[in-house]
Order: sequence, then structure tokens, then C-alpha cells
Amino acid sequence: MKIVIAGAGRVGTHLSKLLSTENHNCVLIDENEDRLADLDSRYDIMTYNASPTSLKALKEVGIGSADLFVGVTPLETKNITACILAHSLGAKKTVARIDQSEYLAPQNQEFFKNLGIDSLIYPEVLAADDIISGLKMSWARQRWDVHDGALVLLGIKLRKSCEVLNQPLKDLCGPDDPYHVVAIKRNGETIIPGGLDELKENDLAYFMTQREYIPYIRKVVGKEHYEDVQNVIIMGGGSTAVRAALIMPDYMNVKIIESDIDRCEKLNQLLDNSNIMVIHGDGRDLGLLEEEGIKNTQAFVALTGNAETNILACLTAKKLGVRKTVAMIENLDYVNMAEGLDIGTIINKKTVAASHIFQMMLKADVRNMRSLMTVDSDVAEFVAAEGSRVTKKPVKALGLPSGVSIGGLVRDGKGILVNGNTQIEEGDSVMVFCHEHNLDKVEKYFKKNGLW
Repeated sequence: MKIVIAGAGRVGTHLSKLLSTENHNCVLIDENEDRLADLDSRYDIMTYNASPTSLKALKEVGIGSADLFVGVTPLETKNITACILAHSLGAKKTVARIDQSEYLAPQNQEFFKNLGIDSLIYPEVLAADDIISGLKMSWARQRWDVHDGALVLLGIKLRKSCEVLNQPLKDLCGPDDPYHVVAIKRNGETIIPGGLDELKENDLAYFMTQREYIPYIRKVVGKEHYEDVQNVIIMGGGSTAVRAALIMPDYMNVKIIESDIDRCEKLNQLLDNSNIMVIHGDGRDLGLLEEEGIKNTQAFVALTGNAETNILACLTAKKLGVRKTVAMIENLDYVNMAEGLDIGTIINKKTVAASHIFQMMLKADVRNMRSLMTVDSDVAEFVAAEGSRVTKKPVKALGLPSGVSIGGLVRDGKGILVNGNTQIEEGDSVMVFCHEHNLDKVEKYFKKNGLW
């Protein structure tokens, strides 16, 4: 597949690096030559120093034969313009990064489609959604709902109080049990478990279940004593913090601590019609945190642009008694360290945006996708097409690639947990868990008239 990416910033560079390992023909365009330095020699990509809105440049990189064009420069208008031009010159699909949430409204999708833009991404909105999802369940690291909760994926850190430790999964996750364990992170290693594997203390385990069984999962993992989140302190008043604050549930009380006085004034304007309190100060200041009621706070969210600051602040909040901490960590090198320090929920806008773009690359019908960076994996919602390979044999006879598991499916709006004897049917929405980002090896099972 040929992919042209405009913008060698954090998202564009991260995406290029990932694609370089997947044998795609990738071209990275940027006006700043310094941003492109050494990328083509270190990764299997081609770099091109030019404006992505230059017709000459787009033609020279072969945009007419591109399967996907991605506009992720810092400028929204440039991304939109570049996508329109790329579409007009023959690119099959285009994606534009934006920074205005009104463009994402469902009624505007057809408008942008007519302009030649197939999809819009706003990383800050995607990150904010993940933050809120995590805050709604103080005892879970991650939550992902499919079809309004027909199926739910929960990432949970297991402690001594967990009732299902040290027992073979075949005794816990049978055909009639209300959950499946689809992945385990243990001592830095990801395990796609089989029936003989066991859950251990300090594992990060991913459970696939149905919404009605969430209280049961909470009980068996020993998390019933965790307080629900009512009071939240956010450190850092950037765009992600604003988006998160604006969609925060009404029952949560929110304070934003921002060190820049001018930004505080801006935040007060942006959040004028809300009950959110903006405080000028340093979120690592113990005196300030105690003054603002940290001991009565159930969640602390660190969203500054500095990963080290966010990690340190979350550790401080934990020492002061906060159970739920969330850290935004843009430097992927720090993710494993943060996980090892038991930081809590980790947010990375690059991986959130990359997941959305990878979804656009797949030829099968993929309705939704999430990247689970703590276990170096993806989970995606594939729709089984007519005559596809997954509809021809039970799951145990499909011969799925190593590192791939099917956790559940949604049929006629009802969630069903999958076992080896399950027969997938045309139109089923199937939740596929894939280690090491090999979803392109899975999509052939779901495409129309797939052959054995």
C-alpha cells in the first residue's frame, strides 16, 4: 500500500515509523528540512522537503497512485487544503487532522466527504474521550465499549484481593462464564493466554465481558472498595484538558491547575459556562494540592506537555492518597517506565491518532479500533462480510495467526462471548485482539468471498 503523510511532527513521524515496519510504501512530506533529517536513513520511508499544498510536490511523490493521504501538519487549514488537492489528483482516501470540534458533528460528515476528505481526526478529542472513560471507572485502567456496551473491554491491574489469581483460565473462562481474558501484561511481556495460563498478582489483565456483568468483574478482581470518582484535579490547561473538562460528567467536580497566568485567563473564557475552577499554580506543589483538597480527591490527571512532570505529579498524588491517576505521556520511551511505576492510566495522543489512521488502511469492514500501547496490541471491530473465511468454520478451526484472539461478537445488538465452537455469521461485529499490530494479517478472514 502506498501512503503519503504530510507533516513530520509527532503524529506524522510516529505513523511513518510504524508503517516502515509493515512493508508499506511510505512518503513523508514536510516544509522543514530539519524535521526530516535522517528519517529516510533510519527507517524504510522516503522523505520529501516541500509544502504539502504544492501541486508540483504532490505530483512528484506520486499522489495519483496513493492509497491513502494523511494531513497531520500543525495547521488545520493546510491539512484540509492538502487533502482536497490530494483527492483531486487521485488519492483513494484522505485523512485530515483538525482542531475544531464542530467539524466532527455527524451532520458535517457528508460536507467534508464531498470535498474529498474521507475522515477527520482531532487527537485531543480522542484523548479526552479515553480520559473520561477511565475516570468513570476508578478501578479500571482502560474501558472500551462496543455497540453501547453490548461488549466491554476492561484493562484491570490485579492485586492480592483478586479472587481469580493462580487458577487455570480454562476453569475460569468457560463457554458459560461471563468474561474472557484476552491479554495479560506481566513483567514487561505481553501474553495472549491459553487455557493453562493463570492470572498473577500485579498482572495487567484485559477482560472482555458484557455490560451487565461489569459489577461481577469488579467483585472477582477485588475492586469493590474503590471509591467512585467525584472530585478531579487536572494539572495542565492545554487543549486536551479543555476537551476533557467540557465533557466531564455533571456529577464530577473539576479543578484545573495551570502554571501560566495568561493561559489561566484563556481557560476562564473557554470554560465560562461551566462549574470548573481554574487555579493558577504548580500542580506538583504539595502545599497547593493540600489547599485544594487533594485528600478528598479521587482522581488526578496530569496533562502537561512534559512526560517527566506528569509522571512525577502522579506519583506525588498517589503518595497523598489519590487512587486514580492519569498521565499524558507523548514520549513512548517512557510508557513502560510509567507502567512499571504503577502510574495508572496512560494517554498518548500519537497512538490514539495512529489507531484511527490504521483503521482507514484496512480493506475489510472495520467499524472501530483502539491501540493498547501498554500491551503493544490493537483491538478492532471487524464486520464479517458475505462468504468471508470466518463464516465458514468454527473459531477453533479458522487457523488464526499467532498472537490473535477473538474475544466476542455482537449479533443483532446482543453481545456474545466467543469460544472455540462459536460459528461466526455474516454481519456479525467481531472483536479481534491482535498483538504487535498485525491487523493486516487478520483482515483477509473478514473480506467478502474469502478463500481457504
